[in-house]
Amino acid sequence: MDTVVVVGSNSFSGASFADFALGQGARVVGISRSAEPIPAFLPYKWHDHANFSFHQLDLNNDLPAIMALIRDLEAAYVVNFAAQSMVGESWKNPADWFMTNAVSTVRFHDELRKCEFLKRYVHITTPEVYGSCSGFVKEDFPFNPSTPYAVSRAAADMSLRTFRATYGFPVVSTRAANVYGPGQQLYRIIPRTILFILLGRELQLHGGGVSTRSFIHIRDVSDATWSIMRNGREGDTYHISTKQVISVRDLVEKICDRMGVRFDDHVEIVGERLGKDSAYHLDSTKLRTELGWQDRIGLDQGIDECIAWVRENLDALKSQPCDYIHKP
Repeated sequence: MDTVVVVGSNSFSGASFADFALGQGARVVGISRSAEPIPAFLPYKWHDHANFSFHQLDLNNDLPAIMALIRDLEAAYVVNFAAQSMVGESWKNPADWFMTNAVSTVRFHDELRKCEFLKRYVHITTPEVYGSCSGFVKEDFPFNPSTPYAVSRAAADMSLRTFRATYGFPVVSTRAANVYGPGQQLYRIIPRTILFILLGRELQLHGGGVSTRSFIHIRDVSDATWSIMRNGREGDTYHISTKQVISVRDLVEKICDRMGVRFDDHVEIVGERLGKDSAYHLDSTKLRTELGWQDRIGLDQGIDECIAWVRENLDALKSQPCDYIHKP
């Protein structure tokens, strides 16, 4: 049984991947800086998994303890979801974003490269490094980050290129565009819209929602991440994305339609947030052709799953914060 260490296991993507990996028969060890949130946000707690353990450790402050754990386990795989991930908020405290996403992450890589037992390190990065772009971009598209968040992530990505070239570090990287699904944090657009409608609150739609995105279901992303972890080419990056593009406004209108409410009764148009990219669409041909992956969950089905999740957990969710809370 392979051991998979999931760093950032309290995150939406990390918790969902942990659940998927457990379903594949792996032993999963989760690491996050905060205590586990309520079960509604942890998909690995929705099933009877016996091979999961959690350790509350912070990449910024507890690196020696994290590395001691990884060495003791002789973990075959390390998948790193940990990051300061909010884009707009990165303008307020940019140093915090650079500390987590660049400095602490590079320190982590520098320790991992010394672990001869490590089969593969999976670096979960972001399409934000490309900045705003037109058309569907491939993995070799030039970096043009436009926010502190994106710059901090690009710095770690570029550092990994040197680690791969110099040390032969067994890294593969993933970039997924606009992941969603049951269990997602409430400040994200899909669960936030659903919850606000159910609570009778007005949703603020930045910039009128003209930005376009490709929303992809978390189970498809977890499936892709598992395939990349096991079979991706070392040193390569893989895009995980659908081919369907939708504006944020049309997305919110679709949610309203599926919940039987009027868009104008629940949405207020407000100004755009600072540095927001109008579009980034990822070409996932490489993942599809090399590893035979394909997305299977359409947007309508995925939204219906999210609506069902919010309704089922409404009593617990309505007492949770709806806005992002920054932790240095």
